[in-house]
Amino acid sequence: MASRKAAAPAREVKFTNPDKVFFPKTGFTKGDLVQYYLNVAPYLLPHLRERAVTLIRYPDGVGGERFYEKNAPKFAPGWLQTHDVARRHSAGTTRFIVIDDAAALAWCANLAALELHPFLHRTGDPLHPTHVAFDLDPGEGADLFTCIRVAFLLKAVTDKLGLTLFPKVSGSKGLQLYLPLNNKTSYAAASAFAKAGAEALARQQPQLVVSAMSKALRKDKVMIDWSQNSPSKTTVAVYSIRGKRDEPFVSMPVTWAELTKATRTKKTANLFFSPAEALKRLKKDGDLFAPVLKLKQRLPAAFAAAVAGAQDVAAEPASLEAYRAKRNFAKTREPAPDKIRAQPVASTGRFVIQKHAASRLHYDFRLEMGGVLKSWAVPKGLSTEKGVKRAAFEVEDHPLGYLRFEGTIPKGQYGGGTVMVWDIGTYTLTAGSYESADLKLELKGSKLKGAWHLFRIRTDEKKPVWLIIKSGASAVPISARRDDSSALSRRSMARIAKENTAQWRSR
Repeated sequence: MASRKAAAPAREVKFTNPDKVFFPKTGFTKGDLVQYYLNVAPYLLPHLRERAVTLIRYPDGVGGERFYEKNAPKFAPGWLQTHDVARRHSAGTTRFIVIDDAAALAWCANLAALELHPFLHRTGDPLHPTHVAFDLDPGEGADLFTCIRVAFLLKAVTDKLGLTLFPKVSGSKGLQLYLPLNNKTSYAAASAFAKAGAEALARQQPQLVVSAMSKALRKDKVMIDWSQNSPSKTTVAVYSIRGKRDEPFVSMPVTWAELTKATRTKKTANLFFSPAEALKRLKKDGDLFAPVLKLKQRLPAAFAAAVAGAQDVAAEPASLEAYRAKRNFAKTREPAPDKIRAQPVASTGRFVIQKHAASRLHYDFRLEMGGVLKSWAVPKGLSTEKGVKRAAFEVEDHPLGYLRFEGTIPKGQYGGGTVMVWDIGTYTLTAGSYESADLKLELKGSKLKGAWHLFRIRTDEKKPVWLIIKSGASAVPISARRDDSSALSRRSMARIAKENTAQWRSR
């Protein structure tokens, strides 16, 4: 990894289209955005210095398309500080921006970067996060009040351990809790601590808390997202504006007393801060998150020792609960969930596309992530033509054994019908993440090769709706003959159904 700093001291920022409206409901413009970030700079910059940052840009405001900017644009000025981060699973580096002063902050705002997402570590120490982050995300039917309940449950746990948590509203719909470390605690220990806390509360309060990533399990509950504690993840900065609503709100520190009052009065209006309200509060109270930068806390020694051993313990992934609940393995020959060793969500892995003749013919697209298969039902299958969109409905996670499942599911069982391994291979996540519901993928299969873009457009109670678009160049079209040929066994759908085998096994 390497950092670059400008040799020349001159820092000139040119602004364009200052009257362009970014938030139609309030008339908040690009000029307002730049001015806000300049005004908040004394409070925000300490939390950004020496941290690589992902920008989320909204060139046409919140009503238009958004995209994640990790690589500094080629037109970035020479004085802009950057930091080269080695890619985890491929050669080369990604050149991230480091916002070290007000000029850099204003330059990013002029790019329509509404949101700023720094890493949990500083550029000079990529192995050690400065804090643990708990992201409380309410599912369908839950709300900010539900998040507050969960926040106090987490606080009770850390209080018993003699640790201090600092809350902030996300500026969207949830809460985030930061536990300062500011020492040599490893990412492995920080992640394991966050995961252990999340899973413990999920066991104690199963009607309120979920620690699994599956959207299907979150109804009326709060997901404690512990996965943010990874050297490859970024989290929205304190004092960053969010682009989640039709008016601007700020990711803002709050006090536990304010959360208690909101619960007592059943009012959350005082927990949403416009840019103007955020600046007024900062002028009055100062930076409530300043201690996060300096407070040194150590995870309990007993816990750290337990964490070291727990990394090797095999367990069934919690996110497969929905998969298991829908199936009777005494009747279906689909693979049952198996115990696996804990593993992070990587940016490379295996994928499978299964042609599935159930009540309706469709294609199931599955990506290996974190020890499970993240899964989507794609009625028309992935397009090979550049720019063509296909609807994709997120379904429950499947076990890794499903990668090579080919055969029949008995009539009357969930998904009853014929299943073909239509394509199988490996993928690389070139940008985005599952947690951000925006993934840019490079597939290398026996049939499909090239780039696709998968992103969520709507969260439905039962089936979150995504789109998958062929990006880059068009791929080689699939002939009718290849479409009806298994990538594993070369069998047709009719032959698979006739032979009625449980699963194709390579020899």
